[in-house]
Amino acid sequence: MIQKNPRTLVVSALVAVYFIWGSTYLALRFGLEGFPPFILNGVRFVIAGAVMYAVLRMRGAKPPTRRQWWNAGRMGALLLIGGVGLMTIAEDLGVGSGVAATAAAAIPVWTALVGGSFGQWPVRREWLGLGVGLVGVIVLLQEGDFAASTPGMLLVIAGPLLWAFGSVWGKRLEMPEGFMAPATQLLTAGVVMLVAGPLMGERIVEMPGTVAWVALAYLIVMGSIVAYTAYVYLLETVRPALATSYAYVNPVVAVILGLTLGAEIISGPIFIALPLILVGVGLTATTYRRPKRAISLSIPGPPVPLEEAA
Repeated sequence: MIQKNPRTLVVSALVAVYFIWGSTYLALRFGLEGFPPFILNGVRFVIAGAVMYAVLRMRGAKPPTRRQWWNAGRMGALLLIGGVGLMTIAEDLGVGSGVAATAAAAIPVWTALVGGSFGQWPVRREWLGLGVGLVGVIVLLQEGDFAASTPGMLLVIAGPLLWAFGSVWGKRLEMPEGFMAPATQLLTAGVVMLVAGPLMGERIVEMPGTVAWVALAYLIVMGSIVAYTAYVYLLETVRPALATSYAYVNPVVAVILGLTLGAEIISGPIFIALPLILVGVGLTATTYRRPKRAISLSIPGPPVPLEEAA
């Protein structure tokens, strides 16, 4: 278990997942100027995972068992290949970074719905949040990016759904301890993507430019190592509702960066869809469930432990 740290570390971790993850949507778009989608993320995940794994082993962390490697691979396939990978392909097909981030903001809503298939059906407040969030997704589908790219529209729906399924299902798997879990997920997913990319016809036809290399470096260091590590720290340190609150902030950051640094043009639907999705997320994420044996909070979102740190 990660040792509890002062409040300043919690605030720093929150800033990382709020703003760094919000900026990765635009970084992916810049990276796609020189790398195809799966190769871009494959390189990113393998390097980040290898660095994390090496540092953890040097600090005495136990190596994962064969079963844990297998589970980490399946988890990484759903979250990183299915979630991040498909969203990157959508951006490569012309979906703007702000639009992609807005669609991804519905992940906690999808997670609450997927949870029903595992016997944890939403309560009344969560159903209201689901309804509002789904209306927001429907409005978002009127955005011009989707009118120009039907495959992109399907991918930004499938990616968050796969993340949601992995979030619920992954809680039932035996995973490596502590930070070794994200390290092995990154490594296994990255290897699969580096193999799958060329098999799908991906090629680097010319040397990527400076912008693409800088974007790749940013995604490795900030997006994967710093932000992902900060997220795992939050999961083991603060309430789940606070750890998953990045879903409120990421799309706002992505839209602002897309409009400014990315010179993206978005139409009216996103300004209607974004508040609806965030309200839906807020309703589902702040729902209190009456526990059967002990007091706890049930918060739909990416894979999180339900216990709180003292």
